[in-house]
Amino acid sequence: MPQRGRHWRRRRLHPPSPLRLHLSRRLSVLLQGREIETSPLGIRSTGAIEQMHAQISFFWGSLLRITVGEEVQDTMRTKFPKRYLIVVLTFICTNVCYIERVGFSIAYTAAADAVGVNQSSKGLMLSSFFYGYAMSQVPGGWVAQLIGGRRVLLMSFVLWSLTCALVPLDPKRVTILMTARLLVGVAQGFIFPAIHTVLAQWVPPHERSRSVSLTTSGMYLGAAAGTLILPSLVKFKGPQSVFLAEAALGAMWSMLWLKFASDPPRLDTLKATSAGFGESLLPTTKLKDDKVKAQNGGIPGRPRIPWRKMFFSLPIWAIVVNNFTFHYALYVLMNWLPTYFELGLEISLQEMGSSKMLPYLTMFVFSNIGGWIADFLITRRILSITRTRKLLNTIGFIVAALALMVLPLFRTSAGAVICSSVSLGFLALGRAGFAVNHLDIAPRYAGIVMGVSNTAGTLAGVIGVGLTGRILETAKNANVDLSSSESWKPVFFVPGYLCMFSSIIFLIFATGERIFE
Repeated sequence: MPQRGRHWRRRRLHPPSPLRLHLSRRLSVLLQGREIETSPLGIRSTGAIEQMHAQISFFWGSLLRITVGEEVQDTMRTKFPKRYLIVVLTFICTNVCYIERVGFSIAYTAAADAVGVNQSSKGLMLSSFFYGYAMSQVPGGWVAQLIGGRRVLLMSFVLWSLTCALVPLDPKRVTILMTARLLVGVAQGFIFPAIHTVLAQWVPPHERSRSVSLTTSGMYLGAAAGTLILPSLVKFKGPQSVFLAEAALGAMWSMLWLKFASDPPRLDTLKATSAGFGESLLPTTKLKDDKVKAQNGGIPGRPRIPWRKMFFSLPIWAIVVNNFTFHYALYVLMNWLPTYFELGLEISLQEMGSSKMLPYLTMFVFSNIGGWIADFLITRRILSITRTRKLLNTIGFIVAALALMVLPLFRTSAGAVICSSVSLGFLALGRAGFAVNHLDIAPRYAGIVMGVSNTAGTLAGVIGVGLTGRILETAKNANVDLSSSESWKPVFFVPGYLCMFSSIIFLIFATGERIFE
């Protein structure tokens, strides 16, 4: 402990906390085992500095004043930082969203089959969600940037929950039902850009990989849960009960979000810097002049969005290309794998039991494994952020490509399930690369970049599902037996080649360095 000098003073903390101050060219502050290093030119964190919601004023190495507010005392007492609660709530959010998507497909298919709706009309109804979803991705990022991700998430959930609760599931009322699905798609299109806006402000850089991975893994767990539970609900309570159950889940999540979610920290606090805003905690003229908060998860001062720079940014295009490929492969497998089992392998899905959920459960597990590996490599400084993102993205997409290409060679249900699980699992592992990268290069515009890349992903789903149908229809018209592996090779080879191409693009052009301030 250095002797008390005239160039510094310490205020006693309440409750008492271990504190060490060293004043020289480098200043180290150790509070609750977390360290910050700084010099007269700036300050940076080497740990979870958001746990000590403190304000620091540093006047060219002559004076250090630390003030600890009530929020940090609450954090010390609970030992559960608020950002963890935010991440858990966003995980539940994606879980509920995918239960809704799977639930509509199950409920509508049962209701449509009961009244004799043809396959073309069913396909049009099921695809109407994605048109609304694609339209609202970029506006969703912009609105979250403008008014805040917290508020956008709440409004989006309330909108689609009310739609599910109020619209009757009647396949004969095509216009009303299609309009409702379009509206649900628009509402849910705002959700993921808003989530990433919230995470960009709450989660520090060294925790972003596993936080984003956990949040997005809720999609796969929700899909698995919906596939397992909702068919029984339709059987015993009818298709309309699925709509009501989904609306109830949406309402419950909205109440949780309203109660527990809060504004992100101010820009002039340690927490804000750890979440990706600015590189310095030192008082600046801009911060003094603005005197604003990042209310509701929005960006203070409403900065001008650099659309032109984004459009010509190769790292952003690398993210967009990989998002397109990921969703192309995902939606093709989600929509056509059951047909492959039924027609290609001539195996009934009912005979497969719970094994048909294995690909989604594998995605849930591998998505979180990828996040933890990435954060481990980054926090231990084994690899840089750039190399970590490229490594996991390359491994994930290359292994997935190989698994997709050998999938039609398997002629048993067990082999096909294992192969599809490997391909989807490693695609999910690759999300620790491209799907987190926008938080590295543009944390201030994370919602907007996410909206742009997710729009590409949604279009990939529409293109991939439609193209696969054309491939199979062409094979059928050419009198090729759909039970042969030859008729299914193009279906799985296309996403396989796309995975290889995308991994190369990311390997060449991606970066983990911030390029948008």
